[in-house]
Amino acid sequence: MEIPDFQTIMLPLLRFMGDGKEHSIHEIVSYLAKEFNLSTQELDELLPSGKQSRFDNRVGWARTYLVKSGLLKTSRRPYVQITERGKEALKMNQARIDMGFLKQYPEFLEWRQHKQKTVFTDNIEVESNEVRTPEEIFEDAYKKFEIISYRKY
Repeated sequence: MEIPDFQTIMLPLLRFMGDGKEHSIHEIVSYLAKEFNLSTQELDELLPSGKQSRFDNRVGWARTYLVKSGLLKTSRRPYVQITERGKEALKMNQARIDMGFLKQYPEFLEWRQHKQKTVFTDNIEVESNEVRTPEEIFEDAYKKFEIISYRKY
């Protein structure tokens, strides 16, 4: 199986958290790796920076987006727990939870607006159906910059 994008990870992550217990990011990654039936090779795949696995990065961003929308809360580092809002979202029986779904939460919209102002420039377009994490977007933009810079010289 291919490594799922961070938005595809959101609903299975929230379902795992539905037991109401505190879970570490390590527990979450282990559970989701089994849930998505990922191979050792897929789990070992690194981001181009070589500093983090692609899957860990995507799980981390899925968790961040769920925290920023109020569906999960950070109970203590690196632990998270589902909130009442998260339990209500699970009761909706959504087929998918993604950025489009999260737009109904004002905290999420406020965070996204602030994040876009501080991280992205006018030359990088980010759509709500984006499947890449912010690191992947940045690395792609950097690669484009390197190519343009190389062609100039």
